[in-house]
Amino acid sequence: MGPELEHPLRYDLVNELHARPSPRLSAPATCVFVAFKEPRDAANRDRGADLAHLTQLTSRHGGPRPDPSQSHYQGKLGRHDLKWESHTEFVTYMALTPGLPIRPFDPSAAAIFPQDWQQAAPGKRVAAVMVQIELLPEDPAEALDRIGTWFARDSLTAVWVLEEAALIAGDFRIDADGWMRFALFVRPGVGEGRIGRVVHRLVELETYRAMSMLGLGRTRNLGNRLNELEPRLSAIVEGMTDEDRPAETVLHELLAVSAELEAQAVQHSFRFGATKAYEAIVMDRITALRESRFRDRQMLTEFMRRRYQPAMRTAASAETRLKTMLERAARAGELLRTRVDVERSAQNQLLLERMDRRADLQLRLQHTVEGLSVVAISYYVVGLLSYALYPVAAKLHVDKAYLIAGLTPVAVLVVWWAMRQVRRSLHKHGPAGDL
Repeated sequence: MGPELEHPLRYDLVNELHARPSPRLSAPATCVFVAFKEPRDAANRDRGADLAHLTQLTSRHGGPRPDPSQSHYQGKLGRHDLKWESHTEFVTYMALTPGLPIRPFDPSAAAIFPQDWQQAAPGKRVAAVMVQIELLPEDPAEALDRIGTWFARDSLTAVWVLEEAALIAGDFRIDADGWMRFALFVRPGVGEGRIGRVVHRLVELETYRAMSMLGLGRTRNLGNRLNELEPRLSAIVEGMTDEDRPAETVLHELLAVSAELEAQAVQHSFRFGATKAYEAIVMDRITALRESRFRDRQMLTEFMRRRYQPAMRTAASAETRLKTMLERAARAGELLRTRVDVERSAQNQLLLERMDRRADLQLRLQHTVEGLSVVAISYYVVGLLSYALYPVAAKLHVDKAYLIAGLTPVAVLVVWWAMRQVRRSLHKHGPAGDL
């Protein structure tokens, strides 16, 4: 099999399917997860800085060094299994440890990610999750009693997942140490791969929820700016029928508003697109968990519908509003340009009428000049001929006055005929004749 048979990316694309496998772990265990994102222009960040930050952590714990050419890493750091991934806008670290801390959700479980190391990250922390994995008691009510002491009741969600193979609980709140907590109770006999997939979906759910809601702050700022621009745009549109205001002046005002709207669209287009994509991932992860109600507790879908979806609808509404204002500005611009074109056409028509009148006057003046030219030329022709014929007239005893009187009508007719021939020749060989 020759090398030319395979597409150059075939093996890389297949390997990508297996590059980020879900972790495997058994209960009891603890998962600590953090995600960092550059505050600005994260998609174009220096990814070498992310890799250097990862290398600092692996070197600190004596783990294997990461491959600079890879966007993912898995390695053993002491008792912890570390999994690192580089995404479009952020990087994630997941550390898995067998067993549970002495106290539930004790901050010491996150010691693998020292505070000074986190503060030295190239970006800022957007997610910090601690998942405690335990075996489900024979009586699920015991798990419910524990959950009641760990989470706030008003926002508590507790659901069965994967056909009641496991119980997930959390309140989507950040504790005093900066961690968001989730408890996972699994039935005995649930496979390590299945537990790992549930944990992976949980931390992804929180990460993409946080990333999608980053657009909410941008949306509010955009809303304030649109509140300033909308009255200006409305005033311009309403004033388009005012004949006292020159259309070109109104058009310049409209162009200023349109330019500002386009600038806002450019600044927010990536965030709007990312928000939609992250929202879709959040809902996909919830669907993949296949949740069912645990007693009378709130489900993930119910929590998201009440607490999360309004934020997403706000972002979508701002995007729609911006698009609508851009379309209004574009339509107003077309109308104003049409008005300017009509006014310019009227001005051009007036200019052409004036040019026609001037051409008519010039033609009349030209005819007058031609008549005067015939008289003047005839005068000089008669004078010259009289000088030339005077000796002949003297020999013939013809009076000079009679000689001039006889020459005058002949000279006038000849000059008039000559001028007429010249004019015909010019019309015949002019631009129109050439066509």
